[in-house]
Amino acid sequence: MRPLAWLLCAAISLFSPLGASEVVRLTNGEWPPYLGQKLPHQGVASRIVAEAFALEGVQVQWEFYPWARALRLAERGQSAGSAVWLRNAEREAAFFLSDPVLESGYYLFHRKDRPFTWQHIDDLKGLRIGAAVDYDYGEAFQQAEASGNLQVQRLSNENQGLHMLLAGRIDLFPISKEVAADIFFHEFSSAERAQLGFHPTPLRLDPMHLLLSRQVAGNADLMRRFNRGLTRLRQSGKIDQYLRELQQPPLSPP
Repeated sequence: MRPLAWLLCAAISLFSPLGASEVVRLTNGEWPPYLGQKLPHQGVASRIVAEAFALEGVQVQWEFYPWARALRLAERGQSAGSAVWLRNAEREAAFFLSDPVLESGYYLFHRKDRPFTWQHIDDLKGLRIGAAVDYDYGEAFQQAEASGNLQVQRLSNENQGLHMLLAGRIDLFPISKEVAADIFFHEFSSAERAQLGFHPTPLRLDPMHLLLSRQVAGNADLMRRFNRGLTRLRQSGKIDQYLRELQQPPLSPP
């Protein structure tokens, strides 16, 4: 009877959702320093998601794809979900959305020898603004660009935008502080970094969420567990610590 009892216990442990072997498959993409297959911990957002799940006894298995495919696979239930995304009505219909994992904000970077101030979009008229192709910088910005009230040059990527800003070819470039810090570290000298700063008023500030597909059985409960782990991780102070570590040396407004 003892061998039979042992085998029964082992089977329960292996297949129970509360067992140590529980794994959730999530899609991911490339958005350094938040997400990336070759980054430490696969990026800070991936680290937060994985550690929050780990506090609930769940191990994350990441699968990296181009963003559109990552979202499509998760929406169809071919993976449990995807990290991390903005909230919108279409995603709310297809997914369970987590509590905010982190906030992503776009700030207007500029040369320190060309300071400016702003409160409203109209204050940016007459300035040469760079912007990355296909990026959404908020409704007010998008409408002002579409109507021609803002002089916006769409660029192939954010690296190009910061280099053009440094060269004085544009006056402003909106970008996340964490993303800017990562580009500065890899592509700019300390003397070049010292020439750029940002206005403290964010152009756009949004929470980013883990998505779990409504097509996968058990995901509603899994999301409750994730949110519970996320709360515990935030209360520990680790999330703030990880985000501070992204800005080394720290960025600050001029």
